Amino acid sequence: MPLFEYKCRECGTMFEKIVASSTTRVACKKCQSSKVDKLLPVFAVGGTSRSQASFEPGPCGACGAPERGMCGMD
Repeated sequence: MPLFEYKCRECGTMFEKIVASSTTRVACKKCQSSKVDKLLPVFAVGGTSRSQASFEPGPCGACGAPERGMCGMD
């Protein structure tokens, strides 16, 4: 069963819940409000700028640097 993260619109509490189906009622663990938003998984919205991206393995085909991305020419 999937584990989802939610944020309560009433009190702002963030919590996780294992959800068996799309019809499962989800309520805030602190205030019991059903006014909650399902948060997007980090991997679905995360990103980095080119300067912060990790280098890809292998040599750069453009300049011969030991790792791609080091020179910015890959």
